[in-house]
Amino acid sequence: MKYLTIIPARGGSKGLPNKNIKLVNGKPLICWSIEHSVNCHLIDRTIVSTDSEEIAAISRNSGAEVPSLRPENLAEDQTPTEPVLLHVLSELRQKEGYEPDAVVLLQPTSPLRKKGRLHEAINYFEQTHADSLVSVSPNHHFFWKNLHSPEALYNYEKRPRRQDIKESDRWFQENGSIYITKKEILYSVRNRLGGKIAAFLMDEQESIEIDSELDCKIVEFLIRELKYEN
Repeated sequence: MKYLTIIPARGGSKGLPNKNIKLVNGKPLICWSIEHSVNCHLIDRTIVSTDSEEIAAISRNSGAEVPSLRPENLAEDQTPTEPVLLHVLSELRQKEGYEPDAVVLLQPTSPLRKKGRLHEAINYFEQTHADSLVSVSPNHHFFWKNLHSPEALYNYEKRPRRQDIKESDRWFQENGSIYITKKEILYSVRNRLGGKIAAFLMDEQESIEIDSELDCKIVEFLIRELKYEN
């Protein structure tokens, strides 16, 4: 199969200004995802979708393609990711006649992926004969909802030890790191997930998303301590 990686990176960010190009361990944040894709030999092309000339220049220097800047109507605060993916596919088809078999979505705010992780995800995607894939991480089972009238989502009268929870009863959190979608699914349901969905398990430390200065410090610490490399 022919896999196209798309990395969406808007120029604007209210919570953490210039987030996508903020230096993380001496490297612009987006470069961690670009390099992870470029270094995976199963990926045919790596494209960054951005409305920023600065992000485009940094992305090209890191080995990604930026065929054109994203139009303003697809670079607003509330713009979903799927129209951005479809825009890239449409541009490539119209201008180059290029059609991938599947789209890999890597979000730059999730920079911690162990070396070879994308290769593993693609292999799992193919082995499970899935139509789409979402990366997940294990999460604690003891959830509550509704602060004003607390309701436990587990039996607190028979609180189990975490290690005794059966795998079939475990909860997993979508970590936003890796998505894979067959082109036909993306076109038909206009969603990154559809058809037969595979869940690809990643470590908890790989699942930190950068939205604040504190997140940056945690990620930099983990990169140094765990010696992350692409």
